[in-house]
Amino acid sequence: MTQNELQLKSAKVCNTIQSGKIFSNDGKVITTGYMANGYNYQAHIYIGEYSPGWNLVMKWNDAWLSNMDCNLDGKLDRPANYRGSGAWCTNHWTNTYVNDNGQQCHYDEFVKIVAVPLNAVVKDGIFYNADGTEIGQSIWGNFAIIEDIVNDPCANVKGVQYKSPDHSGLGNW
Repeated sequence: MTQNELQLKSAKVCNTIQSGKIFSNDGKVITTGYMANGYNYQAHIYIGEYSPGWNLVMKWNDAWLSNMDCNLDGKLDRPANYRGSGAWCTNHWTNTYVNDNGQQCHYDEFVKIVAVPLNAVVKDGIFYNADGTEIGQSIWGNFAIIEDIVNDPCANVKGVQYKSPDHSGLGNW
């Protein structure tokens, strides 16, 4: 969400999660704290299973998914167009597996994802700024991976696998 959208939102009367008037996609009232599905919409965090054996901690900002309903449609607000919104999320996956040698291994990956700027262009699956600076790998249409850190000692993989040449911080996108 842009700064202007946030200012407009704060000037409006919006429903908050505490109002009991905001609903999840399955029609349940969204409450504060962790819901049964692992989401804590108020705190912008999900903790749960991603797929069998894989645990995921996901965090996001208001521009990705707000914790308010200002258009009063009963849903949490999100931008109509993510490009240029400043939206970001992080995903932290962990898994324990047994490798081909029977050794128990721990896999850990942390990824930063941002909504690309309005003027970003994609070429061969990579987003670039208008000046040609690489932003990162395209994912989900209008988003880019700006940093990827993997630790898997059994596979001899450790540390930063990708870092955006533009910048790897979550702000100023």
